Parts: sequence; structure tokens; C-alpha cells
Amino acid sequence: MTPLEHGGRIARRVTLTFDNGPHPDVTPAVLAILARRGIKATFFVLGKAIGSPEGRALIERTLGGGHRVGNHGFSHETPFGLLADPEEGVREIVETQRLLDKIGIGTRMFRPFGGGGYINAELLSAPAANYLVRERFDLVLWNSVPRDWERPADWAQHALNEIALRDWTVTVLHDIPDASLEQLPAFLDQALQAGVEFTTELPIDFLPMAGGVATADISAMVPPAQRAVLAVSELSSAAPA
Repeated sequence: MTPLEHGGRIARRVTLTFDNGPHPDVTPAVLAILARRGIKATFFVLGKAIGSPEGRALIERTLGGGHRVGNHGFSHETPFGLLADPEEGVREIVETQRLLDKIGIGTRMFRPFGGGGYINAELLSAPAANYLVRERFDLVLWNSVPRDWERPADWAQHALNEIALRDWTVTVLHDIPDASLEQLPAFLDQALQAGVEFTTELPIDFLPMAGGVATADISAMVPPAQRAVLAVSELSSAAPA
């Protein structure tokens, strides 16, 4: 059994992230749970959820609580690498970022839709990747997906077990109905009791693009047929002054 299962103390860092919101019922509850424990998180939001005054207010409330907000595309319907029109991925990012820029969120961050949490050649289209370079985005990945949307009543132990195996975990949860909410308080309390440090910083291993400059090869995240038009030279160079 892991130290976390035994209730032992370990030196671990966790970057806690929430995808697919905001949701008018779930997101405020998540924010309240985090606030009671003094934990900050990063929320990757959908454009379709933030176009209304209510959605904008939730983003403003999230930022007001000291959390970070990033772009998760507009519709969350199809991983960009599977889109019939690769340019559609650009439109998904642009429309969501337009809404976020009106609010003012600071650093531009994008997290792709992994289709079940997988990091593979379906993550990005080449046009979308090239757009992230031009617009100087951070590209944010993950290394723990406890699948809270499939197992809302028992995801927490799986997440804790994964945290115990690594020095730094980027955990993906979801602020939507029937996902993280039920187990979130117990998960956070057990992690804190075990000495886990929650941070909004990101490990470089899961930040393959920072400010539009590649820190790792992203070609494996793009369909093979599109790699010829991937702006590799831009990805390899320093950001313009």
C-alpha cells in the first residue's frame, strides 16, 4: 500500500486542474470547497459555457478567488486531431479566447481535449498547434486522470494512489455534474494530511509549449498526415522580442 493509503506524510506537489466548466451549480461548490482549505487550482473552461452573463460571472468569481483560468476549446465535441476540417481547431481556440480576453485572465493557456484523457496524435491539428505558437500560448498537459466522470463515488483513492507515485502530479478533475464534487472534500483533506503541497505552477514536463515556444517535440500530438505543415522551425526557436 502507498503512504497515502496508510495516512503517512510524503513530500509531493499537485497541480490541481478542473476541465469542462464552468457549471452554474457545480463550479461555485468547487470554489467554496477549495476556499475553505486555502487551495488554488486552474480551471480550463469551455467557450460554450462562458458566453452568457452567468458564465462570465463564474469566471470572474474564479479569478477573484486567486485561481487561474485557461482555454479548453469551445465545444468539447471532437479531439482536434480527428476534426474533418483541421482549421476548426483554430476556430475553437479563437472563439473561446475572445471571450476570455474580454474578462482578462493573464497568461494564455490552452489544454487540448484528450478524448478520455489520452495524450496521442489526436490531441491537436497542425493549424491549431501553429496558432498556439503565433499567439504565444502555454500548452498544458497532465499525468493523472482519475476519471471522475466515470466513477464519481470512488475516484479519490485512485487519484491519491497516483499522487503517491510521483514527485509532481498534474491532476485532471471536472467541475461538471456527476464528476468530482462528491469526493472532492475527502480527497483534498487526505492529501493535505499526507503533506501534499497544492500549487498552480506547472512542471516543465507537462508544459510542452510555453509562451508559444516549444520545450518538447509536439509532433506526436498531431496526426501524421498533418505533420508536414506543423511549424517546427517556429517551435524550435526563441519567442520574438
